[in-house]
Order: sequence, then C-alpha cells, then structure tokens
Amino acid sequence: MQQKPIDTGRLGQFMCVIAPERRVDPTTDEPRKDREGREQWIVGLSVRQAAGRRTDVIHVVVPGQPRGIAEGMSVRVVDLWANDWSVDGRSGTSWRAEQIVPAGGTAASGGSAAAAPAARKGGE
Repeated sequence: MQQKPIDTGRLGQFMCVIAPERRVDPTTDEPRKDREGREQWIVGLSVRQAAGRRTDVIHVVVPGQPRGIAEGMSVRVVDLWANDWSVDGRSGTSWRAEQIVPAGGTAASGGSAAAAPAARKGGE
C-alpha cells in the first residue's frame, strides 16, 4: 500500500460535517495512538470540488484533538495523505492529515509534505 500526498489546493473547499471524535480500539475501547504515541482523532469532512457541484465525505485521522472545530465550519487541512487499502476482499481509502484547523486559522509549526513521506511509510 502506497501513501500519496494530496494537493488540497486543487480539491476545493472543506467543511466539518462530523465533529472531532477520539479514535478508539473497538475491542478494548482504549484510545488509538500513532507511532509517536499521540492519540488519534477522526473528523468527518465534506469536500466540494472546485469545479462543479460534486461533494464527497471523507473521514480524516489526525494526531491530537483538533481545537476550535465544530460541525458546519469551513476548515483547512494540513499535510493530507491518502492510503489505499485492501483487507479480506474489502478495499477503500484511508485519509490522514497532520492538522485540521478553522479555515481562517493558522497551522502550528510542523512537518512539511516533503518531509512527511519518510515518517508515514509503511502505513498504520
């Protein structure tokens, strides 16, 4: 499975349609963590493509609780990555980002898309 960086500037507008929720292990109900030990959160976003009326909903996993995000808000996604997966005859795409911030907000300093592939290789 290969992780691919996504150019969010070409996608259009993002809006929060499902407020951030802590991601938990379904068998233990314990919070899931990434390789660096940060708790994972998941946010449902609608993506309206720049050209046309098509809208998709994606569920994006981020490390740490996104602050200031609520349903109905326009948001900005920082360092978005897509990962195609296939398990037991099922397949899909999982989405990860370094941050999700209010559309007018600024992202905290962090890794750039150029540095991210090395940190994300191998998937989770």
